[in-house]
Amino acid sequence: MDTAREAADDLLLRDAFDRGKPILGICYGLQSLNVWRRGSLIQDLPHPAVSISFQSASDEAAIVNHQPGREVQDAHPVLVAPASRLFRAVSAVLEDAGEQLKLFVNSSHHQAVEVPGELLRVAATSPVDGVIEALEGTDPRQFVVAVQWHPERSYQSSAASRALFTAFVEAARSWAPQRGAGKA
Repeated sequence: MDTAREAADDLLLRDAFDRGKPILGICYGLQSLNVWRRGSLIQDLPHPAVSISFQSASDEAAIVNHQPGREVQDAHPVLVAPASRLFRAVSAVLEDAGEQLKLFVNSSHHQAVEVPGELLRVAATSPVDGVIEALEGTDPRQFVVAVQWHPERSYQSSAASRALFTAFVEAARSWAPQRGAGKA
């Protein structure tokens, strides 16, 4: 635990929700946001003895390694909820997204969302083990998206990662103060 960081995160999240500022959480940022919104975490995901790497959308496996580290760009698939802000952000840059969107993401975490916090909903899950991989805010006036993976590590190789950052930058560019937008 890092109490100084948690205090800073608390102040930043409170300000962002009070003023309706856009929020993009990445990995620990998703976990921090969820706990701040009174959600819970799985403290330690099972770590498989053998690392499984997915090479394409047709690959299936019974185990997902959520901790392969920085060197594995496509660690496992996630299914993005069709009605989500995340879906709208990334589907426009992907061919044949259709009604169901499967992304391949990197991964390096041992904790995960157990129960989403207040004013948050599930935006993506791992289709293999059901781990929640993304959350988003329920207030349509505020951009709140948090992902368990690291899109900053795949920015150069992934159109979906670039689209996620573009959506966040656009939300920030068009932001104007809103009192009580997120009802923190």
